[in-house]
Amino acid sequence: MSLKDTLKADVVTHMKNGNKTALTTVRNVLGEIETREKSGKTPVELDDLQVTALLQKEAAKRRDTAAIYAAAGEDGRAAAEISEADIIEAYLPQALTREDAEAIVDEVVAGLKADGHELTVRSMGTVMKSVTPRIAGRFDGKAVSEIVRARLAQVQR
Repeated sequence: MSLKDTLKADVVTHMKNGNKTALTTVRNVLGEIETREKSGKTPVELDDLQVTALLQKEAAKRRDTAAIYAAAGEDGRAAAEISEADIIEAYLPQALTREDAEAIVDEVVAGLKADGHELTVRSMGTVMKSVTPRIAGRFDGKAVSEIVRARLAQVQR
């Protein structure tokens, strides 16, 4: 069952349970998915990886909005945004720790070295190409690129 199918099934569940916040949040996310699928010249079907990326953006958007509301003294609105972010994050895969991400990067670097690749800082794209599918959606992409850059700098020495 795809992530999108899970979201659709949960709409019915939230409706039956009378959970209005979760119902509204999941409906909004499904609407955003539908908008993304229909925008562009030809309609597309988002896969689980793309839906996960969209869910991460939606959760981050709500957390940012909550911070703005909290700074403005609107604690009720901030709490509502945080609860929506929590609902969305429940659909995301289990996040990796920094140590887990570093272990994956180290494994990929070691594998590439074993295959005879000469690794320098310029090999960033090659390493990221192998790391991204294994980490995607479970750890911050910017932090992963910083880890890769640091590992490649160590290898070069």
